[in-house]
Amino acid sequence: MKTANVSVSMLTKTALFLGITLAFQMLALPQYLTGPAINAMLLISTIILGYKSAMVIGALTPVIAFVRGILAPPLGPAIPFIVLGNWLYVILFNYLSKINNILAIAVASIAKFAALAIAVRLVIEVPPQVAQMLQFPQLITALVGGFIALILSPYLRKALDKIDTKARGQ
Repeated sequence: MKTANVSVSMLTKTALFLGITLAFQMLALPQYLTGPAINAMLLISTIILGYKSAMVIGALTPVIAFVRGILAPPLGPAIPFIVLGNWLYVILFNYLSKINNILAIAVASIAKFAALAIAVRLVIEVPPQVAQMLQFPQLITALVGGFIALILSPYLRKALDKIDTKARGQ
């Protein structure tokens, strides 16, 4: 029974973090605000919930954003590469953070940037302004989001631990 409770708890927290991430998208703020927020939520999810939950969030956010009209139609062909970039960001951070958080953020950010930059330069055809948006700004928003995640995750973990303790009646 304990395993079922853990699974329900993890699913609930993943849904909560997905909802928070989507809320940032729905605000339709400029990329320099939305990008760091989304990237921060990806890494906060990785730190608190684990990389599998973060990968789910990283896959769903661009798809939902496209379906809801937040990502404009010219970005449609980029969605698989956005997902790939998110997954690289999450996975590399997850493994490298065991060595050093700063190194993990740097390498994960560069990998995300590289995946998107290579995609728009060599694989998919998108308008020039979209291609520009999917290159260097991605590196900056990933780096900033990573540092925001490092700052906020201990506080969010503590808050979730308190909620878990109260939910268990302790």
